[in-house]
Amino acid sequence: MSTITAILEPNADGTVHLPLPAELRHGKVRVEAKLEAASAEQKTPEPGGLKGFGALKGKIWMAPDFDEPLEDFKEPME
Repeated sequence: MSTITAILEPNADGTVHLPLPAELRHGKVRVEAKLEAASAEQKTPEPGGLKGFGALKGKIWMAPDFDEPLEDFKEPME
């Protein structure tokens, strides 16, 4: 089972079309929908908006204690 999250813009007649991955295009597909108005903050990213080096600068971080040994494994490592 696959889960797809999509924010769709309705056509002028009020219909929406759900794009499916290639592996789901044959046979029957069960669809469950949750209808809610999308806020301005839930804008979909521009296609190809993240390109090049540094596109995610400041978005990814690593905890300062990332390389420290974990308490759960102290005994087996002794």
